[in-house]
Amino acid sequence: MGKLGKMMVVMLALVSAVALAAVSKDDAAAIALKSSGGGRVLSVDKVLEGNKPVWRVKIVTSQGDVRAVFVDEATGAAR
Repeated sequence: MGKLGKMMVVMLALVSAVALAAVSKDDAAAIALKSSGGGRVLSVDKVLEGNKPVWRVKIVTSQGDVRAVFVDEATGAAR
């Protein structure tokens, strides 16, 4: 395998690893619902906090409160 072939294999491996690490929109909604104790998802938007992409998930709780939960796109950590 030549240099170009090896470079392509390395690039494919890197792209695959990044794709697997990213939290999807649906995953972010599920994480946010779990961290807030349930409710109903109103919206899910990708935003930047500084230079980090995060999901902003707006939820209506069972008590009727509207909350925004932020889910890190890379790690899935909610806050």
